[in-house]
Amino acid sequence: MKKILVISGPNLNLPDTGETSTYKESSLEEIHVRLKKKAAELGMEVDCEQYNSEGDIIDRIQQVPGTYAGVVLNAGALAHYSYSLRDAIGTMRVPCVEVFMSNVHAGEEFRHKSVVAEVCVGTISGFGAHSYVLALEALANLT
Repeated sequence: MKKILVISGPNLNLPDTGETSTYKESSLEEIHVRLKKKAAELGMEVDCEQYNSEGDIIDRIQQVPGTYAGVVLNAGALAHYSYSLRDAIGTMRVPCVEVFMSNVHAGEEFRHKSVVAEVCVGTISGFGAHSYVLALEALANLT
């Protein structure tokens, strides 16, 4: 059975995080339940984790090869400036789908560019909590 790791980054554990209702539609716990159900439907297994520290995310990504067939990553604000996270993703040799719940191109200019996007197989943004599900489905078709 294919295993997928879902990582959510800083502040995504907080209720009502974000400036729009996009973040308020589901708690991270609800998203995890939804992902586990979808993974079972796809014949996959999913581990869902959340970290507030950049270093913890990097440490976890370094443990991916040999254990997981893919990664769904919502790095939050780290996606826009963390070159060390980008390097970790680029060296793991496992497909990674970047996720944003909001449409990053509709927000502030600094959010329009993701430094980790170039080392991911794709980016899904703007579909709220369903962005995670779409990323999982994409990995099911890739791996």
